Amino acid sequence: MPALTNVPRGARPGDAQWFGAAQLPRLREAAHEIGWLLDRGYPRESAVRFVGDRHQLVARQRLALTRGVCSDVERRRRAMCEDGIAHVRGQRLLVDGLNLLITLEVALAGGPVLVCADGAVRDLAGLRGSYRPVWQTGEAIEHIGSALAELCAAAARIYLDAPVPSSGKLRALILEHAPRWSCPIEVELVKDADACLAGAYHVVSADAAVIDRSASWFNLGAALVRTIEGAWIVTL
Repeated sequence: MPALTNVPRGARPGDAQWFGAAQLPRLREAAHEIGWLLDRGYPRESAVRFVGDRHQLVARQRLALTRGVCSDVERRRRAMCEDGIAHVRGQRLLVDGLNLLITLEVALAGGPVLVCADGAVRDLAGLRGSYRPVWQTGEAIEHIGSALAELCAAAARIYLDAPVPSSGKLRALILEHAPRWSCPIEVELVKDADACLAGAYHVVSADAAVIDRSASWFNLGAALVRTIEGAWIVTL
């Protein structure tokens, strides 16, 4: 087991207030307004800044809206390319490893995860370039393996960004778990996982840029987060 970091994946100070029940109506109103502006061609950064200022939102709320809101055109395009379970059962899946893993770690640690306008579930960790395993990593890996087995996946290739710290140790940890799964697993260290997934079918990711470049994507993260008891799910 690689050395574990003490950087938390759970809630940050203030999250209980910023994403609590009392704030959700204001966040959802802001999300609707940002979506309206995006539909009319406003740049995302400008839309979030304008609406965030109007509602006096803090930086973490604005981050949630940046990640959670999309235009109607984007939502419809992603919906058209989304695989249902019947489309991926028995197929080989291509997994955006850190994207999926970090979201599950956050959910397991009690941090807020967002159900976004396109149906994907995203976290607020912002750790992709500075990843280190945490106490929840092993459990998150097992959630992925159980899902692959339940889907009767023909195989899964998990891509990890080689420049990210601990990616080699994470690869070894995944492969340590993999023999218990009824699914052949490959874990590849690559220069840029996003580039490897571009144009591919049956991509497992919630990264908007990856989804938009894929031929089809499977929303596994959303399904898995909903199986985690006590997960803090914020629907925008």
